Amino acid sequence: MKKLKILVTGGAGFIGSNLIKSFLKKNSYHILNLDALTYAGNLSTLADVEDDPHYQFARINICDQTTVNKTVNDFKPDWILHLAAESHVDRSIENSEAFLQTNVIGTYNMLEAARQHYGGLSAVAKDRFRFLHVSTDEVYGSLGKAGLFSETTPYDPHSPYSASKAGSDHLVRAWATTYKLPVLLTNCSNNYGPYQFPDKLMPLVILKALKGQCIPIYGNGENVRDWIYVSDHVEALHKVISEGNVGETYTIGANNEKSNLELVQCVCKLLDKIKPNPTGKPYSNQIEFFTDRPGHDQRYAIDSTKIRKQLDWSPKETPESGLKKTIHWYVNNNKWIEEITRN
Repeated sequence: MKKLKILVTGGAGFIGSNLIKSFLKKNSYHILNLDALTYAGNLSTLADVEDDPHYQFARINICDQTTVNKTVNDFKPDWILHLAAESHVDRSIENSEAFLQTNVIGTYNMLEAARQHYGGLSAVAKDRFRFLHVSTDEVYGSLGKAGLFSETTPYDPHSPYSASKAGSDHLVRAWATTYKLPVLLTNCSNNYGPYQFPDKLMPLVILKALKGQCIPIYGNGENVRDWIYVSDHVEALHKVISEGNVGETYTIGANNEKSNLELVQCVCKLLDKIKPNPTGKPYSNQIEFFTDRPGHDQRYAIDSTKIRKQLDWSPKETPESGLKKTIHWYVNNNKWIEEITRN
């Protein structure tokens, strides 16, 4: 059986690299990874698959429309999984322009390249083609103490990052309606796991703790997020692009709500067991509170009923098993950490 050709944008990043490895293991796909290799992208993450004959890499910035068009035209993908994005809220507050360029203009470039490619396909190939846009639950704004985000929740973004992702989501839906491009969208909760850039909360806490440095928490630490282990998210994406209904959105979460303070305390307690502090003190002693960031949303939580029922997906990792795997990975991968933070 002929392998499907998949183009993945942002494949050297956290979710993208985990996705590529997972898809290659299924032995059904030939993958082209497009990545600009900005600060959060690192090819060492994919060192164990770089010689796989069904994997190839091209260093391309999706803001370069000419190169994107040529690459899509030459590769002729059956599926496009669009993950490339600037994704750190703090960085978007400091420099919003980069987020608008990559997340909005970059998505426009991918959609236009996909539209031109799709228009030249045979009827059979058109029936097979899919464009999956991977987005975030942050586009929905902030919840109160009760309630869940779902596929029908109105958009209410509060940061430059979430606004840029909301804009990209709207573009994808517009291309589906106007040009009949067969798209799918996902909005996922906070991911964690191996290969995540160390400025994100989970690896930041682990690495700060191990270095004996202060573990920073914004405000009072009561902001709540829904956390999902990255491999569970990747499996959900596979379900959506292979079995999902064209034109639909799927919200993806693991029903694992924790306040930032609660999460940090959980990580510290597990670290106390996995790699005890040389000082003999609990790592939680290193927690310090800092002035909250502007526009910090209070709570996110996902209702993933639709993908669970329609596509028979559910997360495999429990909150504790996912945290243990994540901590063990960062404890045992100093070389990767040093390399990516040196860039």
